[in-house]
Amino acid sequence: MELGLKDKVVVVTGGSRGIGLACARAFRDEGARVAIISRSQATLERACGELGTVLGHAADLVDPEQALAALDAVEAALGPVDVLVNSAGAARRTPPDALTPGHWRAALDAKFFSYVNIMDPAVKRMAQRGSGVVVNVIGNGGKVASATHLAGGAANAALMLATAGLAHAYAGRGVRVLGVNPGLTRTDRVAEGLQAEAAAKGIALDEAHRLAVERIPLGRMADPEEIAAAIVFLASAKASYLTGVTITMDGAQVPTVI
Repeated sequence: MELGLKDKVVVVTGGSRGIGLACARAFRDEGARVAIISRSQATLERACGELGTVLGHAADLVDPEQALAALDAVEAALGPVDVLVNSAGAARRTPPDALTPGHWRAALDAKFFSYVNIMDPAVKRMAQRGSGVVVNVIGNGGKVASATHLAGGAANAALMLATAGLAHAYAGRGVRVLGVNPGLTRTDRVAEGLQAEAAAKGIALDEAHRLAVERIPLGRMADPEEIAAAIVFLASAKASYLTGVTITMDGAQVPTVI
């Protein structure tokens, strides 16, 4: 299927590993001009070496000035951004008795503001040009509360609301904004989350992994490439009438209507 992404300028935040890296690779393979942003210079260099023809930029997107500078640098090098995929940042999982107001603020910085700080200027520039797509990789923790992921889940819920609201606000100006809620996916972040789950329940990591997979009707975790394939489609002209929705990809683990 021809998705019409050749020569489109695509920015992937958190593009140096996990789902973000899979997205960068998938867009590159579609012929897009890809830039990845990562907080870690080491992982950024590793990813750029693996991907080859992509632009890398190191920035901590929790800082709005660094986020804006990263967007400016990408557009100076590649031209106006057609697609922004947000996959940077993840809140640490913390047992409820250990939560403090500081944990809640840190979760919003790590997950919510790391997206908003680059999404805000990008969406406004897209609207001025009359076209653009934003896809936010969020997470079902914003819909289903987990005792060890309350702060991060709250940030995810806020992102879902922002996704729907921005889509409504900018639809008439040619900008689409969507979300994807991956379930358990074979990434380092999920592995870290399972370690926290195992510690909270006092069980071995292997047992935590087995119990997690048992809850997935499809019987396995997703591969990052499967999530990336959906994101590439959503960003393409083939999905031109999709906006304002957040699509769950969790193997039917949470069988809800909305």
